[in-house]
Amino acid sequence: MIDESALEERLGRLEAAKSWSPRVVSRLEALIRSAPDEAVFRINPIRFAEERGIAETESIDLFLRATLAGLVEMDWLLYCPLCSDIVANFRSLRAVHNHFHCHLCHSDYEATLDDYIAVSFTVAPVVRRIRYHDPESLALDDYFFTYRATLDGLTDGGAPLMELMRSGTRGIARLSPNEVSRFEFKAEPGTLFGTVLDSDGAFAFAVSGAERLEAHTISIAVRQGACEPNAGSLAPGPVVMEVRNETDRAAIVAVLQVPPGGEDHGMLTFRPFLTGKRLLTTQTFRDNFRSEVIRAAEGIAVRDVTLLFTDLKGSTALYERIGDLNAYVQVQRHFERLLDVTVRRNGAVNKTIGDAVMAAFPTAADAVTAALDMRNAAEELNRGRPQRDFVLKIGIHCGAAIAVTLNDRLDYFGQTVNIASRVQNVAGGDEICLTEEVRQAPGVENVLAPYAIHSAAARLKGIEQMTPVYIVGDRQPSGIAQIA
Repeated sequence: MIDESALEERLGRLEAAKSWSPRVVSRLEALIRSAPDEAVFRINPIRFAEERGIAETESIDLFLRATLAGLVEMDWLLYCPLCSDIVANFRSLRAVHNHFHCHLCHSDYEATLDDYIAVSFTVAPVVRRIRYHDPESLALDDYFFTYRATLDGLTDGGAPLMELMRSGTRGIARLSPNEVSRFEFKAEPGTLFGTVLDSDGAFAFAVSGAERLEAHTISIAVRQGACEPNAGSLAPGPVVMEVRNETDRAAIVAVLQVPPGGEDHGMLTFRPFLTGKRLLTTQTFRDNFRSEVIRAAEGIAVRDVTLLFTDLKGSTALYERIGDLNAYVQVQRHFERLLDVTVRRNGAVNKTIGDAVMAAFPTAADAVTAALDMRNAAEELNRGRPQRDFVLKIGIHCGAAIAVTLNDRLDYFGQTVNIASRVQNVAGGDEICLTEEVRQAPGVENVLAPYAIHSAAARLKGIEQMTPVYIVGDRQPSGIAQIA
């Protein structure tokens, strides 16, 4: 059910949005036109890039701009790391909160933008109508295991947990108030687990011992937030389970057979997905989704983000020497170069403060590479000028932070921000100053291999102990790092 006029009009907008690599937009068009409903529901742009040979950064940009063009809609999802349940589904970052409770596995977690907050994209209903646009009309197993969960959560064996749960389903039913549903199946050794969707109601029956031939009858009452009985034991063999909904609203009840030890799978690993942290360090998102603000009063945690601060040394003298207007134009040229470098190295400029820039990167290696490129870009700006007007001081630190909305802008707050800013103050002209955390981060050693590194101890404002720092000098002719 594709609306050709809507699709063509929106594809035209997307193609005109920027200069794309060859066939990037056509790959998205082919997906929308011919893929099954499941493939255009909650599209993972990281997997889309991998499967179609597209750079991750361009794939993320593609789906963000496709959202702006009206081809797809963006979803923010909270994943449960123990059971793959989608605890909450939001259309906007403003609705995301930082505490969540999973009814399926009865767990409570603090959400962080790195770990459990995923961003996906679904084809817009005005372009192509799919069954997942009408979740109430879905078959119950499709609703339970696809709409209300993710297949990206993997067990130690590499299998999606939700696929294992689906294969172990012995019954699933939607019960109106006072309705009874009857499930008949053969119980196997392990555990019979029952759950009531969107409720803490659950039951678990241990299945062990010698197999019996006659049917074992179990009656379960679904009550507000509980099931009665909620536990028991029985022998393997035929089971007749009668479940009555004694609440005043409809309830979806599922019964699953869990093999011995299957409930002890531990924390899941997830296939790579677009995290909230990665999105916040994407320039297209920051530039075009300014209405996306964090409403949580205390902000949302970011477990690990790398922050880079720059400052233009001697800018006051530049303004005095060539005048405010000319100096302003030159400083804007410098901002444009730094923005270009930041975007190419997977980061986003968070804000400019006077002649300074604050940028955020998903990894320390990205930030250090960007810093080296920034230093080269400043040198290029100086070529042909009577004086070296563009001399950068750069500081980088990584760690935990809080993502907040301040003055209608997504920003970062916390000690990591303070240290990154103060490390930049330690740097001299043409110097890049790193903290120990950045120096030891994955990938940084390879990036810095050709450069001279000078270690020092600095006293940072507000930090009692001396802070070890590393100052990155010039590239060494030998290509071997020298640490002093």
